[in-house]
Amino acid sequence: MASKVRVNAKSQKWAALGVIDAYMKMYPHATLDDLNKAFPRSIFTESDPNLPLLVTLEEKERMAAATKTTFDDDQLVEWKNTHYYLTTNDGKDIAFTVSMWTKEMFEKMLSQAKLYDIEFAKYEAAEKGFGKRGEYSLEYLNGYVPPVPTKKKNWLWILIAALLLIIIIILLLMKGCNKPEPQIVEKVVEVEKVVVVHDTLYIKEIEEIEKNFNAAEFIKGKADLSESAKFVLHDLAKVMQKNPQVRLRLEGHTSAEGDAAFNQRLSEQRAQAAVDFMVQHEGIDASRLEAVGKGSSEPKNAADPTAPENRRTEFIVLE
Repeated sequence: MASKVRVNAKSQKWAALGVIDAYMKMYPHATLDDLNKAFPRSIFTESDPNLPLLVTLEEKERMAAATKTTFDDDQLVEWKNTHYYLTTNDGKDIAFTVSMWTKEMFEKMLSQAKLYDIEFAKYEAAEKGFGKRGEYSLEYLNGYVPPVPTKKKNWLWILIAALLLIIIIILLLMKGCNKPEPQIVEKVVEVEKVVVVHDTLYIKEIEEIEKNFNAAEFIKGKADLSESAKFVLHDLAKVMQKNPQVRLRLEGHTSAEGDAAFNQRLSEQRAQAAVDFMVQHEGIDASRLEAVGKGSSEPKNAADPTAPENRRTEFIVLE
């Protein structure tokens, strides 16, 4: 079978690490156990045949400490400084238990690598000296493209999220069952709020929406919709989607405070902001909506033109 990956390296030691890295690129979800099964230490050396070829860096540190030799300690420091270790897809830093690669061991490593379509190019001598960094590179051959590693799904968290969603739905259904029957009352709720004049044909839907009116306020002096106003508009949009013949007129009003021209523009902007939200975010056809700015020309409290209840936006259901 044609080779898929070629390892180019300086020194046998780095070539061996490159072979393991090539295998990990080909099988990105390989675990430490998988690597030791693919490359058993017993194939390469007769010493300590029951010892795995690869261990975590933590285990390597424990092994070095157990020997109480300066050589093992210095070697571990060198491996860390030169980054002579790899990291698996599940986040484990791993290193060889083999300290030195002899010619015989290295030839066995290359034979084992060929089983996985990994070949090795002639290496150059590494830079001499303790602690000098070697290097290797991987070359993909014959059109081979290594698979892209994907994150494993945490099914525990997905299950917890699903259970929470089910509980929320059950609570909402229970809350809906306990709601009292709406009373048909003709009234307008206002004061910097989104307001609807009730139409008896859609009274049930509008009664439900009305409970949120007190929270649906505009920021004083601005045309920006508050989040509570958006929630009310969302509910109004659902009524319009269920009743395609319904049309709405959105009227913006201000108090007599400040400049009349500014108040007129502000009332228009408030009404248009509501229309834009219904069209752009709720998918309501613009032909079913009207935006009208009344400024301070139609105060709710004519006796006190600056009263806060004169600042409002009304939704009028049109026949």
